Formats: sequence, structure tokens, C-alpha cells
Amino acid sequence: MLEQKLKQLKTIFAEMERALIAYSGGVDSTLVAKIAYDVLSDRVIAVTAESPSLLPEELEDARIQAATIGITHEVVQTHEMDNPNYTSNPVNRCYFCKSELHDTLKPLALERGYPYVVDGVNGDDLRDYRPGIQAAKERGARSPLAEVGVTKAEVRQLSKQLGLPWWDKPAQPCLSSRFPYGEMITVAKLQRVGRAEIYLRKLGFSNLRVRSEGDTARIELLPEEIKEFVVTTDLPKLVAEFQELGFVYVTLDLEGYRSGKLNQVLSQDVISMKA
Repeated sequence: MLEQKLKQLKTIFAEMERALIAYSGGVDSTLVAKIAYDVLSDRVIAVTAESPSLLPEELEDARIQAATIGITHEVVQTHEMDNPNYTSNPVNRCYFCKSELHDTLKPLALERGYPYVVDGVNGDDLRDYRPGIQAAKERGARSPLAEVGVTKAEVRQLSKQLGLPWWDKPAQPCLSSRFPYGEMITVAKLQRVGRAEIYLRKLGFSNLRVRSEGDTARIELLPEEIKEFVVTTDLPKLVAEFQELGFVYVTLDLEGYRSGKLNQVLSQDVISMKA
């Protein structure tokens, strides 16, 4: 089954002939970039959007991974922070983020002679509340992983099979996802939460989130790591570090990390509006 899906993905790129990859450096878009490059070689390019919602470390990872694959890689600036529809953080915030992204990438692709813009949306993403998917569709982007029905688990399987060393890289959505809907997003807040997460990663934790609400930081770790964290971490030092960043209160979520947790406050009517 997996081999058949890989064959289908290769066929899709062969039929495209030339493509621009919307490349975040995450495991999904990196797999897409790898397969596209294997098929199209110098007829494909990977482009990463740089903005305050992307950790500098993630941009560096994207550069390293693209160089490892061999694909041509470029960085463009996006300006979603200039859009009050984005910074006011409504429930469909991602729609405005992806609109800015694809309004930037599509003209670039056409100017360079790439008829297709391709993203890393996978089959599982279609079953979640992802308003950004609709924005991408409206602008003609294609999602080969979703078209073929490749799940997140299969993305990791294929990445490992193809020898990509980052096949088990933790998911790292944009930093704006750390704030409850309705709380204004600012560059300073994004930088604060980003630096807090970097601090935790340096302690040895990788699958994590620092959710930010007002002056409070809520740390989410894998449930099985919570006890280790409490026992082994110098908590007074951690609190002092977070307060130095600008947080007043530092808490630990006892449920642990769960992707999309902030969506649990949405009504079923909103959640059902999937792209």
C-alpha cells in the first residue's frame, strides 16, 4: 500500500513537469520536496516563507534539510503581521496566514515558470479544523500527500524509508498557534513564546508547546515526560528564565501535550467547517 502511494506521488510530479514547493521545513513539506526533487531534479524549487511566526532555528533546519536533499532553496518574506484579520487571532486566523503565503508564492511561481505551487498538507489534515487549507485551494495550490491519502504516520514511514534523518522530527506549527483565539498576536509575544520553547528544548524536551495566555505560560509536555520534568528540572531557575522573558506566571499542563488543544473551545459548528 505504501509503495503504491509513493508511486502515485511520483506520477503526480512527473505530470506536473515543473513545481514550486511551499516548504516550511516540517516533515510533511520536506517529504514532498524530496520526492519532487527525485522526480524533477532542477525543475523544482523549495521556497520558505520567513516571518515572526517562524522560529529562526526552524528556518535554519529548513536550509540544512534542503541542502541535504539537493533541492534549490529560497527564502521569501511574508507580511501576515500587517493584516489585522490575522493579528486579532480569530478562529480562522490560519486562513489569512495561508492567503498571505500563497498570494506571495503564486506570482513568484508564475514569474519563474512553475505552473504549480505544492504544499505539504497530508490526509490527516483534512480531518482537522484547518481553515488555511481552503485559502490554499482558492489560490490553486495542490496537496499531493492529501490527494493520495498519505497519513501523518505514513509521512514518517516514507521519510524513514527514503533515508531522511529527520523522519521523526516533532511537528512545529507556526508560533501563532500558541495563543487562545481572540488574544492579539504581536511580534514581541511570538518572540517570547519562541524563546521559552527553545529553553525547554535545550533541557532535552522536544515534543512540547508553551501556550501563552496573557501573562501566563502553560507548559505542555508529553504525558510520560511530566514526572521526569518535575523531578529533574530546576524549577525555580526555569520560572526565573520565563519571567525574564516577560511571563509573570508559569504553569504545567497536567494533561500533557496534545496537538490542536486550543481548538477544543470551538463550537461543533465551527469545527465542521473544514476545507
